[in-house]
Amino acid sequence: MDHSSDNFSQLIKAKASELGFGACGISQARLLEEERERLKNWLDAGYHGTMGYMANNFEKRVNPAELVEGAKSVVSVLLNYYTDQKQEDPKAPIISKYALGKDYHYVLKERLSKLLSYIQTELTPCEGRVFTDSAPLLEKALAREAGLGWVGKHTLLIHPKMGSFSFIGELVLDIELDYDEPFGNNLCGSCSRCMESCPTGAIIAPAILDANRCISYLTIETKEAVPESLTGNLSNRLVGCDICQQVCPWNGRATQNRVIEFQPKPELLRMTAEEWRRIDKPSYKKLFKGTAVERAGFDRIKKTLAHLFPLD
Repeated sequence: MDHSSDNFSQLIKAKASELGFGACGISQARLLEEERERLKNWLDAGYHGTMGYMANNFEKRVNPAELVEGAKSVVSVLLNYYTDQKQEDPKAPIISKYALGKDYHYVLKERLSKLLSYIQTELTPCEGRVFTDSAPLLEKALAREAGLGWVGKHTLLIHPKMGSFSFIGELVLDIELDYDEPFGNNLCGSCSRCMESCPTGAIIAPAILDANRCISYLTIETKEAVPESLTGNLSNRLVGCDICQQVCPWNGRATQNRVIEFQPKPELLRMTAEEWRRIDKPSYKKLFKGTAVERAGFDRIKKTLAHLFPLD
């Protein structure tokens, strides 16, 4: 077997494809200097809201080499979660596409663990760690460094063929590999549909998001009450929000995902507005067990429902 870094890189990408990942790229584990300044300015402006963890482990967040001793390479992967299936009742509160199936953390971690095991047992002894939205990593910046796309004005990674409905995961390894060229072009051009379509005006400038106004943040992350000034702008969103992605022209070519675990639960798609209005904790736990919605918590769901279905 050819033990060159280039051959290893090609074999890793082939295995990633075999495991169902839609794209795979490799970058050097290094300090992301431009992102360091960008993140500092974003935090200083308070755009992270109550997500205090975004300010923790700052140096690790901007340098993946800090997360694995002797780290040299970052393998970034994308997994498509797009589905054209919709909730049946047009008046039912809307669940974001990413949350309709099994929790993506488990799905990506399982596949990435298989990829890491393959590298360690079939290619070369090495140390590495699996990451999927589970550690202080700038995943979108790393994916761009690995040539997988650019960060759009809605702050999400856009792959030129897959669009933005993809989860990102990484392996940080202590071996040298052949590195891809960073994706150099921002292909959004003059389009600003995502900014114009955001109901709460959360995208305050190209690629700058004020989380305090973001519907995803308001319905999932924060434990605080939704500000009165924004309660009428939730656009019937209960968990997360896809509006900025739905209007993006690059998602016009999005294809149905082939991940069995991401298939929406039929009972979730069938729920009526009235059933949502009356949902109790046992029903919530049964319906959302093992999904990303479970992470939002019943109390957060009920608070959002109270805004969507105010008492007469």
